[in-house]
Amino acid sequence: MARVTCIITGLLVLSVFPGISQDQSCPFNINFSTGDITTWAAKTGLVGGATQQYAAPNTGVSAIPEYSISTTGIQVLTSPGTDRFGGFSTVPTINGYSYGYSIKLGSDATSWELRSNSRNPGGFVRSVTYTVHVPAGSPSVPYTMTYAYALVLENGTHNSNQQPVFTATVRGPAGIISCASPSYYLPTLNDATGGNGQTSTGATLDSAAAIADGFSLSPTLFLSHAGQNNNNGTLLQDVWTKPWTEVTFDLSAYRGQQVTLTFETSNCTPGAHFAYAYIALRNDCGGLRISGFDNACSNTNTVYSIPALANSVYTWTVPAGWDIVSGVNTNIITVKPGSTGGIITVREVNSCADLKDTIAVSTSPPTVAGNVTGDNIVCADANSTVLTLSGETGGILGWLASTDGVTWSDITNTTHQHTARDIAATTRYRALVQNGSGCSIDTSTEAIVTVDPRSNGGSLSPSDFSICATQTQNNSIMLNGSVGQVQNWQYSYDGINWNSFSPVNRSIEYNINSIDRTTYYRALVKSGICPGDTSTAARIQFVNVPFPSATVDPGTASICYGTSIPVNATIIAGTHYSWNNTATLDNAGNGLVSSWPHTIQAMATPQQNTDYVLSVSNAGCPNVLLDTFHVSVTQPITVFAGNDTFIVAGQPLQLNILVSDSLANQYTWSPATGLDYTDITNPVANLSGMAGSTITYSVKAATAEGCFGVDDIKVMVFATAPDIFVPSAFTPNGDGLNDVLRPIGVGISRIDYFRIYNRWGQLVFNASDLEKGWDGRVNGQVQSTATFVYVTQGVDYTGKVITKRGSITLVH
Repeated sequence: MARVTCIITGLLVLSVFPGISQDQSCPFNINFSTGDITTWAAKTGLVGGATQQYAAPNTGVSAIPEYSISTTGIQVLTSPGTDRFGGFSTVPTINGYSYGYSIKLGSDATSWELRSNSRNPGGFVRSVTYTVHVPAGSPSVPYTMTYAYALVLENGTHNSNQQPVFTATVRGPAGIISCASPSYYLPTLNDATGGNGQTSTGATLDSAAAIADGFSLSPTLFLSHAGQNNNNGTLLQDVWTKPWTEVTFDLSAYRGQQVTLTFETSNCTPGAHFAYAYIALRNDCGGLRISGFDNACSNTNTVYSIPALANSVYTWTVPAGWDIVSGVNTNIITVKPGSTGGIITVREVNSCADLKDTIAVSTSPPTVAGNVTGDNIVCADANSTVLTLSGETGGILGWLASTDGVTWSDITNTTHQHTARDIAATTRYRALVQNGSGCSIDTSTEAIVTVDPRSNGGSLSPSDFSICATQTQNNSIMLNGSVGQVQNWQYSYDGINWNSFSPVNRSIEYNINSIDRTTYYRALVKSGICPGDTSTAARIQFVNVPFPSATVDPGTASICYGTSIPVNATIIAGTHYSWNNTATLDNAGNGLVSSWPHTIQAMATPQQNTDYVLSVSNAGCPNVLLDTFHVSVTQPITVFAGNDTFIVAGQPLQLNILVSDSLANQYTWSPATGLDYTDITNPVANLSGMAGSTITYSVKAATAEGCFGVDDIKVMVFATAPDIFVPSAFTPNGDGLNDVLRPIGVGISRIDYFRIYNRWGQLVFNASDLEKGWDGRVNGQVQSTATFVYVTQGVDYTGKVITKRGSITLVH
């Protein structure tokens, strides 16, 4: 939003004296190309307060602090960065024009950092000024100055005239040239009232007007110290930014005269809200310049622009066959070029300038990236593949390579062929093509060079061991660490002359079933197209002694906890044997084999799942036979039928059991008296004919193998109506008898409360659980012998509410 503001005095000034007539060159260092503010004047200070002047020439000065604090308030930028609030570059390139330098005017510092005792010490203000002597000559020849600005403004929630602001002011001999002197701020509805023109909530931001003026809300939070006694600060999201925008003005009416150009940013008038701007100037004063491609891409949207002129009317013309897609009445147009070129013209007019420019444009057909051919499969490292691009329209900018199809690296090569050499991993290749600067860059189709890793035969494990006659256990060799696929196995009797397996064996493991002499083995491995390789060799020494032989019956079994199972073993060949886990194995034998077959009849009584391993050796054979008998033990089954309970005659009783083992799912209840079912977990008992008696139910939960657990529950059947009974006395002395006072619910489905009061009416106990009672303590202290009052309420199984009151005696 633009407004007229005052310009702070005390400027850094450079005077440029008249030169050759019609000189169109720009003043020295108008664009900060020296990397400092040479020939510029500068000033820092407080809004409406004291100032610090920095008079020209300021040679070598590239940074100036904010008034009296160390934070930098004015800084020349010679390389681009990224603004943390706006995300835009701090040195602009606009529609192809690179400015190269800029100046940052202001910071996010506020008057809070002055640590002033004043409520409103005033916000920081900073400005730079250039005094220009416009070259003498005809006023009909434009002498333009063009700048770009980008803004970062905190919303101060003040009325508009007190908001943080950026101004650009051109002053001639007669005063401010208003048509070239805009200001920008965040507009509000001016609804703040009260002291200092403000309220506790401040003015309402006119966000629609701010957005229409090019501002947007930054997602970046900042620490605001606005408000009284806000020394710790508050994280807010109320910084608005405006990206780079170009502005131009014409000084041809002031040829031979002196004008000043001032840029200024001011924090809000009270001072607690910040403002800063980036400003960059063109080093081109020879009139209006159209930015955009002089060679456009046919049928491809293309942007042409000129710097804006305040309150200007814009008129564009484009070549025949071209269409203006958008922006016809603005300083930036988007066009769709036709198939032929021509001339683009523009005129911008306001109250103090009438500028024109033309640009000759040609066209090129859109980029066609073409196809890369030469797909190949190679072996890693020593390889070479020629790739060729064809069918493209445009110039080749380079080639790209990627091993994952996501991250691409540049290859410096602008020819139609690229030779991929000695690559170690599968790689995709593309070419980058562009048909003139006005057309987009495109990538070709890709060719893939598939790389097979080099073959590695690996090693065999174990590499050296013995096998006895008839051995069928522990007789395998495994290939490890190989690269590629097994093509076949080979054997040799001397480790020199090798024979291939027939039929072919492509497994990575080989079981040696029968040999009658020492034999060597190796595997043949090949990776893709790479040359094959052989594994290390394994030597298997033949021992002409029978391998031990035995059987164990059964091989596996399941038993219940606390029971035993016989283990029968028969040794057919062997001289010695042993068992593990002998602590739970009886009659395991003495370990000696006197004759074949040798029978062992042991008895196993494990308390948990156990493997009993029989080890058999045969004198002369270095290898041992291992045979395993696995016993699964079902752990003790715990059954809980519920706590003993009370009911009244006619009250249905829902029984329910809990079982520790989910496999114990075969249920038997006894006796069957009053039960609707006897083989489920939750039968219902109806004992209407047993008033005044007691019955005990027993339940058994068994597994399919016959392991089981048992529990019982005693049920007392009262002849009374449903009621809540409370003992008249209890003795909490820790002897285990009558230590806890509980309500007894007969025919009661729930207790709403059980409350006990002392003689002064103070509540000393409160519960809503039949199982929870009072132990005679209050706040951990045992009470003395005394009389207490109870009140209890519950609901019976029919839904009727029952309330009881009475007294109880605590006896010690």
